[in-house]
Amino acid sequence: MKHLVYLIIGIAVTVLFFILSCTDGFNIWEQLFFNQGYNDKMYNLDMYPVIAAITIAVAWGGAAIYYYAINSVKFDRWYHWLAVMGVVVVLAPVICYIYNDTVFANNGLTYIGESIQFEMQTVLFAALLYVIASYSMRWWSSNCRHTPLPQ
Repeated sequence: MKHLVYLIIGIAVTVLFFILSCTDGFNIWEQLFFNQGYNDKMYNLDMYPVIAAITIAVAWGGAAIYYYAINSVKFDRWYHWLAVMGVVVVLAPVICYIYNDTVFANNGLTYIGESIQFEMQTVLFAALLYVIASYSMRWWSSNCRHTPLPQ
């Protein structure tokens, strides 16, 4: 029962992150990096929900792959978990940058420097969501449930 509570809390925090990514008054992405023209275009083109969804999918997907697809006794140390986290924190901003750049290019806009600065916070959010996903779903893994920290 305790493990189900962790899963529910992890999902609730992730949904809250997504909701805060879509709101107008308090947008979590704009709290860490704000550039008037850049953020206005991001909001007007409805890019925040897609960026949040990509970040969530990569973070939860990376945790799911680690705990259920890899799930090996030879790959159950904290540094293996950290390596998967490294892949997540590199992959999420790269995918978000490609999406960001494509949407701006299709609209005749160029915000290269701002996009790179914006993706630095994607690194932070991807790492945070990966940790949340790990602690939410690790309990049902047969070999890696003790990673990164023992129960």
